[in-house]
Amino acid sequence: MKISFFGAAKIVTGSNFLIETRNTKFLIDCGMFQGSKSINRMNYQPFRFNPEEIDFMVLSHAHIDHSGRIPKLIKKGFKGDIYSTKATVDLCSIMLPDSGHIQEMENEWDNQKRRRSGEELREPLYTMKEAEESLRYFKPVLYDQKIELNEEITLRFRDAGHILGSSIIELWIKEEEGKETKLVFSGDLGRRDRPILRDPYLIDEADYLMVESTYGNRLHPPSEDDAKELISIINATVKRGGNIVIPSFAVERAQDIIYELNKYYTEYIKNKDQDFLNVPVYVDSPLTASATEIFLRNPDCFDEDTLNLIKIGNNPLDFHNLKFTKTVEESKQLNLSRESKVIISASGMCTAGRIKHHLKHNLWRKESSIVFVGYQAEGTLGRRIKEGEKVVKIFGEEIQVNAEIHSLEGFSSHADREGIMWWIKGFKNKPKKIFVVHGEEEATKEISRKIEEESKIKTYIPELGESLSIEGESVLSGGRLEVDRKNKELREMEESVEKLKSIFWPVLQRLGHKTDHGADSEELNNFKNKLMDIQKDILDLNRLITEKKKEGNHKNKS
Repeated sequence: MKISFFGAAKIVTGSNFLIETRNTKFLIDCGMFQGSKSINRMNYQPFRFNPEEIDFMVLSHAHIDHSGRIPKLIKKGFKGDIYSTKATVDLCSIMLPDSGHIQEMENEWDNQKRRRSGEELREPLYTMKEAEESLRYFKPVLYDQKIELNEEITLRFRDAGHILGSSIIELWIKEEEGKETKLVFSGDLGRRDRPILRDPYLIDEADYLMVESTYGNRLHPPSEDDAKELISIINATVKRGGNIVIPSFAVERAQDIIYELNKYYTEYIKNKDQDFLNVPVYVDSPLTASATEIFLRNPDCFDEDTLNLIKIGNNPLDFHNLKFTKTVEESKQLNLSRESKVIISASGMCTAGRIKHHLKHNLWRKESSIVFVGYQAEGTLGRRIKEGEKVVKIFGEEIQVNAEIHSLEGFSSHADREGIMWWIKGFKNKPKKIFVVHGEEEATKEISRKIEEESKIKTYIPELGESLSIEGESVLSGGRLEVDRKNKELREMEESVEKLKSIFWPVLQRLGHKTDHGADSEELNNFKNKLMDIQKDILDLNRLITEKKKEGNHKNKS
């Protein structure tokens, strides 16, 4: 049996694993890469396998970094079934078409730039229609239901407690001479004692485990503390006359915030605190509104506390002053209105959608607050703001970051280091080896050390693109490692080029403006000429990267 790590290896996004047995090839997840420009470009690279040869796919949950390339997979020839929970199917029915719409819009915007520069135009990764057509391949499976996918492979989903419908994947694979190997993929693990959903299910045994490590080097503060902190931020910001902008993932994070605000609004009603009750909360994301409706249609995924609230007639995902905007005009009006308000909007990493408009109108205002409640991948606008950049570019315009920036990681739906360790220690029969995936390098290294120290289980951190053969008790490298290390070096070069461009080219434009207006023209011209030499070097480096990629693609094909 061979496992190939084609995504979410030393990186958080792009989850994609290929399993090859004697007679079967299948995928676990087919997610979108999200982050810097060079990481985003990986979505457009050809798959490292032939989609026509893949027999079926197993999907852990609906988040786009796990499901977002499914329409592309089908577009390139995949014709098998996609197994997931019913709630995951429901969420994908809104999230994938929404992603297709974003792909079309961003592609058109990109092609406008390409037309002006004389570059070749590009097709979108997939369209909204192609995303809608991909939904007919989904096959819903119940939690805890053990099903035989073929003579070799048996599947069971367990509740991961991460988002609605999220799953831990158990696989039993029959190999030669009647031997059976059990693989477990953690998917994205949730946290214990979080509202709405059940805790992650504890697995009894596995031969080999693939575990996520998103927050493998961090500990979350108690969620109750962050809920109180959010109320404090809202009150302080409203007193200053500002807005509270919350970039939030449409699925789970937004519902968690609504749940917590519901709880506090109920308490304030009892105390008759009218000031707090007068603060309107807007959910400005059609996707979030649709996802919230899907939550209410899947109460079988709820924990006992949430079910008890529903039984007494308290809708935990609604409260006084909560408003869902539907139209673009309603969204625009939020930034024209002078009243203080809370705006919850997608996307959670600020990479696309209405949140970018709200940031453009509020980042420069010292009265406003930006509150991050979820993971910000490397290279994203959200990560750059969170890490302290003073000027960011949004829709081609440079925006000063004057607003107060807050990060409330207690709202995270990912298990932290101790949560991951709690789950691993729940195995009654320990895995022979644990593969640490779905995390940036620092996080994967720290949780690997922790696992080996406390659980005495050997760990391995795979490279992106690496293939491993599992033969008896041993795990052998499959030989793609060197190629993928070179690809990683090229990506790092690309990121360096993008940083250089972002620094030097705006400076060139400003210098050009000043030179044209005669300000110290000789000295400025000399400096400008030096920068133009650097610009030429950047373009030469870009060409070199392109040539190296072509060489690599040619070698891979041959």
